[in-house]
Amino acid sequence: MTNPLVVDHPIVADKVRQLRDKATSNADFLRLAGEISRFLAYEAFRTTPITPTTVDTPVVDGAPAVRVDTEYVIVPILRAGLGMSPAVQEVLPHTRVCLVGLRRNEETLRADVYLDGLPESLTHSHVVVCDPMLATGGSLDQVLSMLESRGATGVTVLCLIAARPGVSLVLERHPGTRVVAAALDEELTTNGYITPGLGDAGDRLFGPPVR
Repeated sequence: MTNPLVVDHPIVADKVRQLRDKATSNADFLRLAGEISRFLAYEAFRTTPITPTTVDTPVVDGAPAVRVDTEYVIVPILRAGLGMSPAVQEVLPHTRVCLVGLRRNEETLRADVYLDGLPESLTHSHVVVCDPMLATGGSLDQVLSMLESRGATGVTVLCLIAARPGVSLVLERHPGTRVVAAALDEELTTNGYITPGLGDAGDRLFGPPVR
């Protein structure tokens, strides 16, 4: 599988267009983010392990079937990651959610951790990070370091839009990480925002924070 994996599908591309549109309402943006997140999860876990089993249908007992037993730890990066995680939970049959809250520092373009809801050990866990906008990679780099310090390996990151500079940084510092995105933009602005991007995902999902 290529890394990053950009989901190449006309339906996804059309939904990304709507996400980018500055006229899209908060409600429609939230709906679109969820729809795209489902596509991302389907593609990201195409090779998830399966267990052969049987199922009794209304027509016959013991029909061949498969079962997914893997539990995934979903880590939405607050607050924008909350726009993705419910849809990912709908796709994956066994999940638990652990929250991480980061606040962007406009001067350093790094992030301050204000909520750490990760368990003490993530050894042998299958971790899925929901990070709608992978821009400079600073926030994701920080979260991946937190995860790895608790034993997580082979983390999958789902993004609505990723920027190439951020992806390069993340894969250089965390080579075992998989990045799956709906779109890959080439550049960042001088302020570290993805261009053409779609603006601030948190604000567009939930409205601007109350100051």
